[in-house]
Amino acid sequence: MKRDLISLEDWTRFEITALFELAAKLKGNRTHLGGHLSGKSIGLVFQKPSNRTRVSFEVGVFHLGGNCLYLGPEEINLGVRESAADVAKTLSRYLDAIVARTFTHQDIVDLARYADIPVINGLSDKHHPCQALTDIFSIREKFGKTEGIIFAYVGDGNNNVCHSLLLGCAKMGIPMRVATPKSYEPDKEILNMAKSFAQETVGQIFLTHSPKEAVAGADVIYADVWVSMGQEKEAKKRLKDFKGFQINGALVAGAKKDFIFMHCLPAHRGQEVTSEVIDGEHSIVFDQAENRLHVQKAVMALLIEESRALKK
Repeated sequence: MKRDLISLEDWTRFEITALFELAAKLKGNRTHLGGHLSGKSIGLVFQKPSNRTRVSFEVGVFHLGGNCLYLGPEEINLGVRESAADVAKTLSRYLDAIVARTFTHQDIVDLARYADIPVINGLSDKHHPCQALTDIFSIREKFGKTEGIIFAYVGDGNNNVCHSLLLGCAKMGIPMRVATPKSYEPDKEILNMAKSFAQETVGQIFLTHSPKEAVAGADVIYADVWVSMGQEKEAKKRLKDFKGFQINGALVAGAKKDFIFMHCLPAHRGQEVTSEVIDGEHSIVFDQAENRLHVQKAVMALLIEESRALKK
């Protein structure tokens, strides 16, 4: 059976660790263009624009010796010009893997269901596994471990990044605290799933409406935008609801002295985070952004290798 990366629900701690080890090797040998994707073609099916996701995947495919095709909404408009099922079946005849960036998670699920090739979730409204894997890899890189690292997420709990971080942190033994305004809590199904995974590690899940409580003694402080792409009409309400949740000098003073600040970018300085913090000595946001390249290279290499083995 082929393997996909749809969410972190189906990836084990052992598999994630193996992925991180490969990512570290690929990062450590950046000048060598490996042959992991030699003769392979990867399609980027994107419904929404991107900076880091598109560039990191395109460059990553090149580094691994493959060929990358960008298929934007002008070429493929899932569910409008053609069903996800038909797109998946057709592209399976041309490509060796699909990276999809969609508005709805169901489109990713349908692509994976009908494709005969690996499908990688480059972002959906519900999950962002590549970002979460990158974030946890970056934590491992900075601290030399993941287990027991106290992680404070401050902001919108009901978004794709937080959801994937909940699952990933739970599996990798990272205690995660989520501080979010009322009515912005994480999806209950995903939250309960994360709590069940955390029972097998030391990755406890803690929800609060107090940023100060979440950040107290934290090793990692994480922020994301308050108004995501597609939520522009809600901007005025959201900015009001998130008042008091800004990551600033006063708030981070409660964290550990050697804490790191993380943000998946793009950032809105002056809203969810001040310039003082994101551009300060504790910020690793651009190390984090770079690591998208290395982690996604590892994802593609592992999935293509598994797919190749299945066809033998």
